[in-house]
Amino acid sequence: MTVPPPSIDAVSLMPPLKVSLLSGRKTVMIDLDPDVAQRQQIAALLGLSALRKFRFKGALQPLRRSDWELVAELGATVVQPCAVSLVPVMTRIDETVTRRFLADLPQPTGLEVEMPEDDTLEALGAEIDISAIALEALSLALPAFPRAPDATLSPSGALDVTPPGAAPIPESRPKPFAGLAALKGKLDARNGKTPESDE
Repeated sequence: MTVPPPSIDAVSLMPPLKVSLLSGRKTVMIDLDPDVAQRQQIAALLGLSALRKFRFKGALQPLRRSDWELVAELGATVVQPCAVSLVPVMTRIDETVTRRFLADLPQPTGLEVEMPEDDTLEALGAEIDISAIALEALSLALPAFPRAPDATLSPSGALDVTPPGAAPIPESRPKPFAGLAALKGKLDARNGKTPESDE
């Protein structure tokens, strides 16, 4: 029996912060350093072969009278199957993540939604879910098409990885990242984004 991967709601590295309890509008230090079991959950959620390291460290600080800003450093070492040969590909990710939560950010209405150009802006709600933000940032930073060092382009322009004695991989081979698009859609939905906002 195949065990389904955990949902993003099931992988919580810390409880959401209730905005009403952020007393004194003091800076909140953030340091997410999941253990082995949590990293395995995250790897299953994102379709990774392994998540060797993961750290999300920064601060949530007051911004103007009622807004908040999160600035954190994301560091991770991920292992993914090569999109062609399926051999393990290790990637180091280091990024700065910024989110600004605005109390007066206009809410979209109607069928046509025009999103702000600044994708760091989010509406300030009752809670700030740092865990979800960290997982979203990691998912967006993952290589969309991981490639082994010996993966080369054939004369036709297609990727070709055929080690000595190995048969070429047929086009019908299942793609290892079929679920990532669905995950990104769920994360976008949590933040009120639509496919049109990426164009």
